[in-house]
Amino acid sequence: MPATLLAVIVDCHDPLRVAEFWAEALAWKVTERNPDEYGVRDPAGHDPGLYFMKVPEPKTGKNRLHLDVLTAGPLEDEVARLVEAGATLVEARQDPASFANPDTWTVLRDPEGNEFCVTSTATLTGWD
Repeated sequence: MPATLLAVIVDCHDPLRVAEFWAEALAWKVTERNPDEYGVRDPAGHDPGLYFMKVPEPKTGKNRLHLDVLTAGPLEDEVARLVEAGATLVEARQDPASFANPDTWTVLRDPEGNEFCVTSTATLTGWD
C-alpha cells in the first residue's frame, strides 16, 4: 500500500508565531500537539497539514522546498492581505510569454523568512 502525506514540517525559532501566520493566511486552525509544536490544518480535514516545531539553529539559506498559495481573487489583494498578516514582499515575477504555460506570481517570506509564492486563478495556467 502506498504512503500518504501526513504533513509538511517547518523548523522554526518561534513556532507559534509562524503557525498563527499560516493559519491566518490559509484560514485554517492552529492546534498545539506538544510544547513548542503546533499543527495548522484545514478545518474540514481535506489537506495534509503544516507542522511547526522549535529548533535551536537559525535558517541559513534559501528554502529547497516552498509552499505556493492560490487565491481566487486579485493577486495584488492577496499579497496585501498576507503582508498585513506578517509576510514580507520579496518580488513579483512573471514567466516569459514564450512559455507554454506562463504564470504570474509574487514571492514573499513568512515571519521567519521562509520563502513562499502567491498566485491567482486569474494568472495561473496549465494546471489541471
